[in-house]
Amino acid sequence: MKLFRVVYVSRAAEAVSDGLMPLIDIIGVSDRNNRRDHLTGALMRHQGFFIQAIEGARGDLDRLMGRLRQDRRHLDLRILADRPVESRGFPDWAMVRLDAPPAASDFLDDHLEAPDAADRAEALLVQASRSMAVTP
Repeated sequence: MKLFRVVYVSRAAEAVSDGLMPLIDIIGVSDRNNRRDHLTGALMRHQGFFIQAIEGARGDLDRLMGRLRQDRRHLDLRILADRPVESRGFPDWAMVRLDAPPAASDFLDDHLEAPDAADRAEALLVQASRSMAVTP
């Protein structure tokens, strides 16, 4: 199976922009659906934005992105990268919530529009996952 990774950023709708319970709900549903669809990924919420990497087969990713575009919890969803990958970057998690490292603020404030925004977002997610500052 050929693997792809989509990295996107979206503004969190007011109802899910802060507070733990809305985020736990998103992670729970995403984990269940992603297991069903053989997707893996990581989600970070910071300063009213979602930053996510999701990986899997092309068709499964396309269906998920279609659902996310219709999801009222995501505003201004923008795909930063959609590319083939050799292996999964988040193989152990159908969906994991990552705590934002300090670099997340810098990324959202100054680098979201940069030509290398996709690479920076991916590096941010990888950095957070490696630090294991992960909470359910």
